[in-house]
Amino acid sequence: MMASSDVDVRADDQNPSELDALCPSPPGPARPQRNYERIGGRAGTSFFQTLIHLLKGNIGTGLLGLPLAVKNAGLVLGPISLLIMGVIAVHCMRLLVQCSHYLSAKMNRPSMTYGEVMQYGMENVSWLRSRSHWGRWTVNLFLIITQLGFCCVYFVFLSDNVKQVVEAANATTGNCHMNYSNQTEILIPSFDSRLYMLCFLPFIILLVLIPNLKFLAPFSLLANLAMTASLVFIYFYSLTNITYPINLPKVGRAKDYPLFFGTAIFAFEGIGVVLPLENKMQKPEKFSQVLYLGMGIVTFLYISLGTIGYICFGEHIGGSITLNLPNCWMYQIVKLLYCFGIFITFALQFYVPAEILIPPVVARLSGRWETAASLALKIVLVIFTCVLAILIPELDLVISLVGSVSSSFLALIFPPILELVAFHTEGVSPLVTIKNCVISVVGFVGFLAGTYIAIEQIIARNALKHEETFSSFMVQ
Repeated sequence: MMASSDVDVRADDQNPSELDALCPSPPGPARPQRNYERIGGRAGTSFFQTLIHLLKGNIGTGLLGLPLAVKNAGLVLGPISLLIMGVIAVHCMRLLVQCSHYLSAKMNRPSMTYGEVMQYGMENVSWLRSRSHWGRWTVNLFLIITQLGFCCVYFVFLSDNVKQVVEAANATTGNCHMNYSNQTEILIPSFDSRLYMLCFLPFIILLVLIPNLKFLAPFSLLANLAMTASLVFIYFYSLTNITYPINLPKVGRAKDYPLFFGTAIFAFEGIGVVLPLENKMQKPEKFSQVLYLGMGIVTFLYISLGTIGYICFGEHIGGSITLNLPNCWMYQIVKLLYCFGIFITFALQFYVPAEILIPPVVARLSGRWETAASLALKIVLVIFTCVLAILIPELDLVISLVGSVSSSFLALIFPPILELVAFHTEGVSPLVTIKNCVISVVGFVGFLAGTYIAIEQIIARNALKHEETFSSFMVQ
């Protein structure tokens, strides 16, 4: 997903965000919070700019995987589940903002990060007070896992789509007719997708070594335009190639539903951008309107593309809907445009875990080694994400695994718990307590089931691939 879990920087122990890099805060000392006056002030972002950032933080590779998610849940159950998950995700985002407002006023701070909100919230509970820093560390850990997981997904997405374009190059025509499985009879002999990941590796390393993300701002704008244009073409093709009658299962298999959960929560995991956006807004009192409007648009896009894509391609739908587009020049260009957008987005997603992990290590070194150590650690982190992607080169399962393991905690489990601890001294009604416990339990069950099924499927597919490789070797 372009969706990123970014957090704001305001002190040495705070964490960075893509928004900080591309939209820095106005200079000057931090001001105490008065009503809704926060760090945005007159130099903050407008309503429309905040809305664009919110959309940008929630639309990415996760959107393209939703048609397969709908297949796993069923043609009726899938869209209904996406709607319910969207409502819960928005509610959890709202909880996070409310807790941030309350704790910022209580601690006389202009703003807080997700991790700090958790830390100061735990300080309200006497028996958690001495362990409150664990809350910040835990949130930061899941932010790191999520962001590096996004980077792994990007490696797999780039390799799968570019591999398909290369293999079908000599079969590419101007005829964009319906092609369910997107298999061509004439293919250029090509490498395994994992070798494509290794080919991308040096270019991505060079990308993340750019010292300041502000240099990427023009390319980020181009990437957003490219991805938007690609989505328009994907919608157009899917809508104009629906076949009737539609004979697809209304409800999917029960064992596939956890995979739906992982993919869906991966797509909806944009909660990390909420506080940075609200903190930087010119008129933060209007952020609720931005949140509801933006996430309403996001939820509509998720449900519509997930449903239309599944109806269009049916049982042949791939881990990304781009893999089902026909091998004509127009849609090959669409794939490459989206790949360009994902390539640039890699640096923005990578920025967050790199700036959380690297500074504490570099601070222990002497001045002359700081730059070299920082660059070396960035290279190691990129290689690490590439290795993970090579070990699990299955786009749909990687998305589901990342969503189940980390996104479920950040988007569903932590916010309801946070409200309970933040308002502990104020008293929380039994109804609110029950509601929050239900949301967190649903998130935790989704985490367990989604992680188990995703890992089981990964092992099964790898075993099948090894068996096929061994069989072809014996035949030769």
